[in-house]
Amino acid sequence: MNHVAPLVKNPVKRRSSWASAFKKGWARSKYLHLLALPGVLYYLIFNYVPMYGILIAFQDFQPMKGVWGSTWVGFDQFKAFFQHMYFWRVIRNTLLLSFLELLFVFPLQILFAIFLNEIRSRFYKRFVQTVSYLPHFISLPAIVGMLFMFLSPQDGPFNMLLVKVFHMEPINFMGMSEWFRPLYILSDIWTTLGWGAIIYLAALTNVNPDMYESASLDGASRVKMIWHITLPAIQPTIMIMLLLQIGKMMSLGADKVLLMQSPVTYEVSDVISTFVYRRGLEFGEYSFATAVGFFNSVINIFLLLSANWFVKKTTDNSLF
Repeated sequence: MNHVAPLVKNPVKRRSSWASAFKKGWARSKYLHLLALPGVLYYLIFNYVPMYGILIAFQDFQPMKGVWGSTWVGFDQFKAFFQHMYFWRVIRNTLLLSFLELLFVFPLQILFAIFLNEIRSRFYKRFVQTVSYLPHFISLPAIVGMLFMFLSPQDGPFNMLLVKVFHMEPINFMGMSEWFRPLYILSDIWTTLGWGAIIYLAALTNVNPDMYESASLDGASRVKMIWHITLPAIQPTIMIMLLLQIGKMMSLGADKVLLMQSPVTYEVSDVISTFVYRRGLEFGEYSFATAVGFFNSVINIFLLLSANWFVKKTTDNSLF
């Protein structure tokens, strides 16, 4: 009688092969693993371990009772947010500010990188780069403080220019809702223009200079070189950065908005992150604030997956 050979390999032998492969890999790159260890620990401790706190979004959380002792209320916190009087206001403001960033800040960083790439003087190029990077290293409180100082209706230089040169009445820029969005976007351009262009400049270093020389011999202008050589070279980088930007449209940072806003400008400046800050930390509604944050994260994931699917269908570039 013929014996049929077993289809499943010996699990003990398979485990030993995996163990030997792991040992060989660790011996070959143990220093790289040790170098990555602080970053891995950081994300584990501050990003993954606290994720169990999402549970309080489904509870009437009481700090004295803890996560496991609080009463479970299901989706009541989410329903309360959807029925809140400011629900559509915070959604509208968050999407609008993020869209304005996508419309103005994102393309300007690409254009600035192309502009720097076209500069032939090495000294002038480094000088412009250094000047454009500096605002990124200024803290946000200092940036907003400078806005309040420059735009002060009493002695701000902009209002002094309006009064003495154009004979206009001083304008309280920081106290008027119609000026909040333009000032937010303009200050964002100033602080992120140079720093955001770095990744595109890095991508442009991979372009073969012979391509420009060949195009020049064929009579191509600088504009045509940018259109047919420079932009296609950085297209994958642009698409990846665009997807990342879309994936965080609902996660507009609260720090800058909180520093710039006032009760007078809540109608146009109140976004999801500032709403969560007030309800969670100022009013102590921890479960409600967690539910809003969880909803925000789900929408961000949906936007990222949708944008990635669309880009993957229309181009050869995608995150996954």
